[in-house]
Amino acid sequence: MSWLPDDFVHPVLVPLPGGGHHLRPIREADTPLDYPAVMGSRERLWTIFGPAWGWPAATMTYEADQADLLRHEKEIAAHQSFNYALFDAAETALLGCVYIDPPERAGADGEISWWVVDELVGGKVEQALDALVPQWIAADWPFEQPRFLGREISWSDWLALPEHPDT
Repeated sequence: MSWLPDDFVHPVLVPLPGGGHHLRPIREADTPLDYPAVMGSRERLWTIFGPAWGWPAATMTYEADQADLLRHEKEIAAHQSFNYALFDAAETALLGCVYIDPPERAGADGEISWWVVDELVGGKVEQALDALVPQWIAADWPFEQPRFLGREISWSDWLALPEHPDT
């Protein structure tokens, strides 16, 4: 059984309130913007995602990031998981990502996490994203029990949960 209804159509553009920024599914072609965003915030991102995902490695190359984005693009097309990139209006800067994944741990039907680049931490764009994501998930995604990792549950508590029966 699929984790999403067969007729589900994922959003392709999600504006942040206040204008000037939006989310859209990430593509391999975004590597020139993604790589500096990730590596420029790598130390902080490792403290968030490293223990659970082993990402982003200090040794991650441009080519490895490109391969990762191609994998994400294919997973999005197949509705296996979703990675939305946060962009400025002109898409000249990638400023973060939102991940929407099938549940790895029991008690949820979708697992959602997100990040912004270091320079946006604590600012208006991060606050807008923090407010938007739960509302967007409730309005546009078919989850009954979404779990917001690192928000409503700590990553360490999430890792301690039993595996989801479908994994």
